[in-house]
Amino acid sequence: MSELIIFDCDGVLVDTERMANANMAAIISELGVPMTGPDCQRRFMGRTLEDVQSMIEDLTGQVLPADWPDQVRLRDLESFKAGVPAIEGVASVLDELDRRDVAYCVGSSGKYEKMRTTLGSSGLLPRLEGRLFSAQDCERGKPAPDVFLLAARTMGHAPENCTVIEDSLPGVLAARAAGMGVYAFVEDPACDREAMQGAGAVLFEAMADLPDLLFSKT
Repeated sequence: MSELIIFDCDGVLVDTERMANANMAAIISELGVPMTGPDCQRRFMGRTLEDVQSMIEDLTGQVLPADWPDQVRLRDLESFKAGVPAIEGVASVLDELDRRDVAYCVGSSGKYEKMRTTLGSSGLLPRLEGRLFSAQDCERGKPAPDVFLLAARTMGHAPENCTVIEDSLPGVLAARAAGMGVYAFVEDPACDREAMQGAGAVLFEAMADLPDLLFSKT
């Protein structure tokens, strides 16, 4: 059984992906490349905004301002302040982990300000404060394993004893690169199920099913 469960944040704990990708689609469309929210999700999901900036510059042939990622974050934060729901069933999953005395934390590409805004809005922050880990503290974002290795090291667990809960291909690849098991939450139809399964993730569609998957062998 895993000693530490590392949750991605957006799309796994809080339902932010549709809102953030709608914002991103509007931004890219304004740059002259029409794109929908699902298009953005397929292209950019799970990556840091710094990596996304480089990808968009290649896509549009334009050089974006150095503070472009911060501009996007501000736009997203304004949207999130209106209210971000927790993923259905995730509170019960955390209850079960507490009942079994299994440690858990968050490993996200998002910055701490964003995590605290979205987790705070959803009501999950009191359960997770002090256990948040961001790629902003790492040299590389997902699909590099850095943020998951940081989380494991800080929480005091060997990578092989950790399991990651993700919803993006870069996140799955990061978990595998860290030597961790990984489950991919694929409730969103825009998820690249085939690619994540091919990368070694176990897929599941309902958050309420996660405890059975984690503990069925115990």
